[in-house]
Amino acid sequence: MSIWWSLHLRREAASVPLARRLLLGTMETAGVDPDVSYDLSVALSEACANAVEHGGRTTAHGGCSEAYRVTAYLDGERCRIEVADSGPGFTVECPAPTHAHADADAEAGRGLYLIRELADHVHIGNKPGLGGAVVSFDKVLKWRAGAPLMAV
Repeated sequence: MSIWWSLHLRREAASVPLARRLLLGTMETAGVDPDVSYDLSVALSEACANAVEHGGRTTAHGGCSEAYRVTAYLDGERCRIEVADSGPGFTVECPAPTHAHADADAEAGRGLYLIRELADHVHIGNKPGLGGAVVSFDKVLKWRAGAPLMAV
């Protein structure tokens, strides 16, 4: 079984639950275990929220780039999600906390930490060329009993 979709979303807060609901609906229809679906949906929400908040670039006219992209692949026993924006990207020094957890009261830094905790593999980097950040992560899928689209 293989399912994929890609969204080109405006950098608005309302886009975050839209992406999350599409992912949850896809995984529910396919028969993915609800706990795995929930973990991936939280990680996706954090990645999208980061793209909305940090993913823009000031244009020559003083405006901001208005979109980011979300792509999800359910392929065999794994789900892979990628969120890419056109903002300034990550700094070379430290793209995300890699150890210790972020302070629960912190206003920044928790999203990338949560993604690292909820996914099996995480890649955080910058897009080549024009710039922007890319956060991709994947997780091994578990299936409900009798799942209609379960990988064989």
